[in-house]
Amino acid sequence: MTDDAPLPRTLLLGGARSGKSTRAEQLLAPYGDVLYVATGGTRDGDAEWAQRVALHRDRRPASWRTAETCALEAVLADAADPAPVLIDCLALWLTSVMDDCGAWDDRVWADGGEAAVQARCDALAAAWAATGRPVVAVSNEVGMGVVPATAAGRRFRDTLGRLNMAVADASERVLLVVAGQVLTVKPPVG
Repeated sequence: MTDDAPLPRTLLLGGARSGKSTRAEQLLAPYGDVLYVATGGTRDGDAEWAQRVALHRDRRPASWRTAETCALEAVLADAADPAPVLIDCLALWLTSVMDDCGAWDDRVWADGGEAAVQARCDALAAAWAATGRPVVAVSNEVGMGVVPATAAGRRFRDTLGRLNMAVADASERVLLVVAGQVLTVKPPVG
């Protein structure tokens, strides 16, 4: 694969520590210039999180660029930058959106928080569907796990599940990573 070869819009789903980020990076390894969009942000005072971020950074080729942002719609709409994009990950993006909207609080959720979060998810799904950029996104598959014990946990799981479905619908390829192994859920056509 060369820098000008077509890359289908690809969503990689998997559980925590399944190898989905590594597999996404491998899909883009043939490209010299990749924009790696990290949505996790920094967590002051969390040494374990800092170590995870450092491991991700160390794995990436030196020629790749990194943007630490949750402004995914703007990245996807940027026609001036033709480089492939790797978004890691949609679950962390949704966490940030729910933080921004105050949507962890039951009252806020009922009083407009749900609609605000859904509007942001709809905007991201539309930007994903409309982008002309080669793009790979990583997200957590939430449909196989334990039902969260809290209302906030359940709303996050349900919202991420709907976001994953919307992005998958607009993707040419969907892959599921289990124990580091890649299973094709939706193969590219052609």
